[in-house]
Amino acid sequence: MRKSLNALTTRGRSFVAAGMTSILCAFILGERDLLRAGTLVLAMPLLSSLAVSRTRYRLACARRIDPSRLPVGHESRVDLRLENVSRLPTGLLLVEDRVPYTLGGRARFVLDRVEANGARELSYRVRSDVRGRYKVGPLTVRLADPFGLVELARSFSLADTLTVTPTIVPLPPGRLTGAWTGGGDSRARTVSSAGEDDIAPREYRQGDDLRRVHWRSTARRGELMVRREEQQWQSRGALFLDTRRHVHRGEGPGSSFEQAVSAAASIGVHLAREGFGLRFMTDSGESPASTGAFEGALLDILAIARMSRNRSLAPGLGALREAIGARREGDGLVVAVFGALDPAEARSVAAVRRGTATCVAILVEVPQRDGEPRPGPAVIATETLRAAGWRVLTIATAAALATAWAHADQALEDTRYIPPAERSRP
Repeated sequence: MRKSLNALTTRGRSFVAAGMTSILCAFILGERDLLRAGTLVLAMPLLSSLAVSRTRYRLACARRIDPSRLPVGHESRVDLRLENVSRLPTGLLLVEDRVPYTLGGRARFVLDRVEANGARELSYRVRSDVRGRYKVGPLTVRLADPFGLVELARSFSLADTLTVTPTIVPLPPGRLTGAWTGGGDSRARTVSSAGEDDIAPREYRQGDDLRRVHWRSTARRGELMVRREEQQWQSRGALFLDTRRHVHRGEGPGSSFEQAVSAAASIGVHLAREGFGLRFMTDSGESPASTGAFEGALLDILAIARMSRNRSLAPGLGALREAIGARREGDGLVVAVFGALDPAEARSVAAVRRGTATCVAILVEVPQRDGEPRPGPAVIATETLRAAGWRVLTIATAAALATAWAHADQALEDTRYIPPAERSRP
């Protein structure tokens, strides 16, 4: 009862104040009719509080977010199912699902009545222009009387998570020249039926093609043995992102850091779908995205990525150097996304490449605080990296990555990729 009295709405409190005032005035003035009116006005919120407090509704809630992971600027649909699992129909219900302000604010619904063992399905849409991981819920149900004098809130404990990932830029299909060579990680090994015996021929299984019978092993073991099919080996690579605060400029979606995060996400998704087994690392070292389903883990990490206070690239470059050195002859693919690199940092990055590794550096243009670009250090960094065999792509925004990526094989020669339509301009 005390909880119900505390749940009086503004209208209910006004009724209580009006009723008590009327009763007081009735005693002072000696008006019996005023006493009856005041008693009636005071009794209404009290009786409503009693009725709401004795409500024994049993409600069940289920929520589904589709999709639960989406890029910045896209919409997701939230479906709610509210069930009345009691034997009594409900009264007026005010339903509110807690939604962060970034996703569009509160989602509110009014249900007049839910019959016994009945259900209601509700839905709304959420959208965010800022990447991150957001908590949706829990659902709050407010029980109200028909007069709107009392409103009692009951909350569920269920909440779901919506992950808003960086913008994904579709990259053109195709593989970088040299990215799939060397080390045996990417080469297919075909087993031959001639010459030496197969390393691991297996027993014949019903349905196997008889043309795959390995006759030498069959004669030796006295049972049908078949040679294995071509065994594919996954090509390996590493993806690096420079998250240091002092090498980026700007705030919000247009900042150089957001462009770098979007570029890293686009490249990681593209390479994972191309069949690369990737390891993700930042200036702080290797990230947990290296295990499990890489694409999903990478997007989850980049959704909440923040700029670090690190001043040095040494920990990250050490992890990158170990990743390259772990492969035979230092082959494979390395893609690194940087902000502003000074000449000393560029030399450190250039020294990471070894053997036949294909290394691609994405340099995001970082303006000065007055808005002017920084051509000097950027050109020096580009020349230093190219001299060490790196392919360098300079982009102003992540949207320009698709065009630059299509010409990555030319990035060993051009200081900066310039679209053909702009090359004839003075």
